[in-house]
Formats: sequence, structure tokens, C-alpha cells
Amino acid sequence: MKSFRKELWFNTKTRRDYIDISDDVQKAVDESGIKEGLCLVNAMHISASVYINDDEQGLLGDYDRWLEKLAPHEPVNQYRHNDTGEDNADAHLKRQIMGREVVVAVTKGKLDFGPWEQIFYGEFDGRRKKRVLIKIVGE
Repeated sequence: MKSFRKELWFNTKTRRDYIDISDDVQKAVDESGIKEGLCLVNAMHISASVYINDDEQGLLGDYDRWLEKLAPHEPVNQYRHNDTGEDNADAHLKRQIMGREVVVAVTKGKLDFGPWEQIFYGEFDGRRKKRVLIKIVGE
């Protein structure tokens, strides 16, 4: 069995952002040479997420509004975590809701998606460097 590891780096201009990284992940699969296996993609920071859904702008806006209702950024003093001087407690909660990682089957060298599925990087406390790990195992 072979394995392949690659990192993607992000530094978003805004606090929250949703980025389709499907093409980047497929490029990693291509680089790996693995034709049959599994591809793990996970956010390596506790205020960001990796998830799978449709790349449709209305849905991305719905996610953003829904998450902000569930865990609003302000007022920042509503969260005990922010007593430490941070202002990102909401980002930790949003990450918990959206998840840390996804695993996608690799079949004939391609990510084996269902209809409309894409892999997204969800940023909830941006404007600084963060990374995503891609780990591919198989033959």
C-alpha cells in the first residue's frame, strides 16, 4: 500500500470564507499516483473546517447566515473562551458544527463523488495562515 501527503495553505482576507478545494484535492490524487484507495482531507486548525456539499452560492450564503445565528461572533463577551483575550469562540463552535475532515473514495484515480458533491474549506477565523492536510492511501 502507498501513501501520499500534501498540505494546502490558506490566508483568507475575511473572517469567514468558504472555498471549493475539490480541484486541489484531485491534483493531489493525481500527484499521488494512487488509483484505488481513500483520501482524507482535514483542517489542521481548530477554527476551520473541511466538509462536503454543493458549490451553489445561495447554499454557501445560507450556511454563513445559519452558522452566524447558531454561534454569533458578537457580542464577543458572551463566550467564556474569549475571557482569555481571544475573540474567536464562535469560530470554534462553527468548526464543531461543520466538522474537521472528510474521507472520499478514490476510484480509477478520481475522487468518487456523488452528484453535486464538492470539498470545501470553511474558514471561521481568517486573516492568518492555516493549513489543510491531504492524506491519500491505497494502490
